[in-house]
Formats: sequence, C-alpha cells, structure tokens
Amino acid sequence: MLNGKTAIVTGSTSGIGLGIARALAQQGCNILLNGFGDRAAIDALTAQLAAEFGVDVAYSPADMSLPEQVSAMIEQGVQRFGAIDILVNNAGIQHTAPVEEFPREKWEQILAINLSSAFYAIQAVLPHMRRRGWGRIINIASAHGLVASTHKAAYVAAKHGLVGLTKVVALETAPSAITCNAICPGWVLTPLVQKQIDDAAARDGIPIDQARMKLLAEKQPSLDFATPEQIGSVAAFLCSTAADQIRGASISVDGGWTAQ
Repeated sequence: MLNGKTAIVTGSTSGIGLGIARALAQQGCNILLNGFGDRAAIDALTAQLAAEFGVDVAYSPADMSLPEQVSAMIEQGVQRFGAIDILVNNAGIQHTAPVEEFPREKWEQILAINLSSAFYAIQAVLPHMRRRGWGRIINIASAHGLVASTHKAAYVAAKHGLVGLTKVVALETAPSAITCNAICPGWVLTPLVQKQIDDAAARDGIPIDQARMKLLAEKQPSLDFATPEQIGSVAAFLCSTAADQIRGASISVDGGWTAQ
C-alpha cells in the first residue's frame, strides 16, 4: 500500500513508535527512525527492519527537545529519501507530581518533547508535502489528550495541546490531499509502562500480575492492554485511501477509558 513512500517516526527505537515503524515498513514504506538508545543496538534494529521488510531504513539521533535538531531531522529525511510522505509525531516523556511540587524543568521538558517538537516537525515537513501534493501527519496523543488524571499536569497539558494542534493542521490542509489526525492510546504495554508496574509492585509489596491488574482497573474497562502492533495498524490505516476524508480526528485505542 505504501510502496515508494517514506515515513519519519519520532521516538521509534522501542515501544509504540517501533510498532508504528514496523507496521508502515510492512506496507512497503521506507523509514527514518528516531530516538535514544545504544547506537549498536539501533544500528542492528535498522538493519533488521530493512532486511525483514525490504525497505530502506535510516536513523536520526535528533533530540526532540531542540527545535533546530527537529528541523534538521526533516531535512535529513528529504536528503536521504528525496521526500517525506508521512510524519508520525510519537516522541514523549512522562513525569508525575502534584502541581505545587511539579519541577519547572520537567514541565518545560515535557512540553518541549511532547508538544513543541510536533509543531516544529509539522512546520518543517508541510512545505515538502505540499510540493508533493500528498501527505499524512499522525500525532500520537493519549487518552490524556481527552481526559485528565492527577499528578500529570505537564503530560495532560501537552497531550491536550497536541489534539488541538492536530485540528488546526487538519483545517489548514483540508483542501489538499494532506491529512492530519491523532491516535489516543490508553494503557499500552511498553517498557515504560512495564517499569511503572514493576515500581508499583515493589512500592505496594504485591505481585507483578496484581499490580498490572490494579493499573488497568483504575482506567481501562477492557482490563487489557493495547499493543504497539495495534497502534501501528491504526496508523497504517490512516495512511490508506480509506482514510482520505478522516481529518482532525482523535481516534481512541483505550479499552473504553474515555467512554466512561
């Protein structure tokens, strides 16, 4: 479906981002990975994806908290592949604390990586998409882009902002063949979430399985995690012709979290 097209997926060396990169590569899309991690492991991942799916895979170490590096990542992709057809803004971090105790530097960092990086990437990629006359922009927001939880002021603010940014870009590109949508996952079993489960089990002195069920029961009525592969499949669908008139949408993949 996506043969000959190229996607940049930020925060794609693991977790949801990697699930999306794999799903797009499976459809024949060339991939520019981005994220932190051991460089040898990232090089091995790049080679593995290229061999498995028969696509061209490159890597950018751009720091998503730095606007000039975000712009440089887009230009790297254009130089390497000739065009960027799909942009998936997935990079994100988390910190939890009550508002009055929330470290200012964490607030700034979360807003920079979870929201501002998406703006800078979209700003840089849109001229290329307009010249090509086609594009897909997918912002990975969150259930927390639609509802709130305590102790997550920066994350909730950033993800709500990302949903709003999605709508603005969708309206500004509406007369074209460029679409912009958001995916709003609930709990997805990634290494980051597994760490939260492990920490909760240690803190409360309970088994891992009990901590996992407690986490799900608080928010996710299905009592089951979404998977990176499922999020990847939704992203691939949004790149299809079936999604040509899906614009400015926030698609929940949250086990019923936001239906409550």
